[in-house]
Amino acid sequence: MRVLGIDPGLRHMGWGVIEVDGARLSHVANGICRSGEGDLALRLLRLHQALSGVVAEYAPDAAAVEQTFVNKDAVATLKLGQARGIAILVPAQAGLGVGEYAPNAVKKAVVGVGHADKTQIDHMVRMQLPGVEIAGPDAADALAIAICHAHHLATAGRYAAALAKAGA
Repeated sequence: MRVLGIDPGLRHMGWGVIEVDGARLSHVANGICRSGEGDLALRLLRLHQALSGVVAEYAPDAAAVEQTFVNKDAVATLKLGQARGIAILVPAQAGLGVGEYAPNAVKKAVVGVGHADKTQIDHMVRMQLPGVEIAGPDAADALAIAICHAHHLATAGRYAAALAKAGA
């Protein structure tokens, strides 16, 4: 199964694709969609086009997006929310289910603690995906989101199997 992780951002939207085979994870690709300059509608369109290209090229089976945190700048939070809408819309248009995870849940799944910094996330992503070349911090975060989703999908699968076995 291929899992796409997306780290939403208006300037830089990180993405990462991993392959999941049982408990084994392997890196497929990662990168950053850049919106460039211009008015908001055009920037959102660029993000949509770039992320649609990623989905078309790598054909993931599932996707996950990091939830937005609210900061003191309401305007910046609103713009980030619009970019996050693109991050959710593109996989949904491709017929994928989209998991959503709080930043602390992603950090806990990948690093083991909910308040890890970006260098710790990068290090643990490299440990779990040996040999990976990471396009930048946003791509590292996206790979962490994909890893988190893979762990949650595996747990949900084991839970469903246990329920089926108990009911049989």
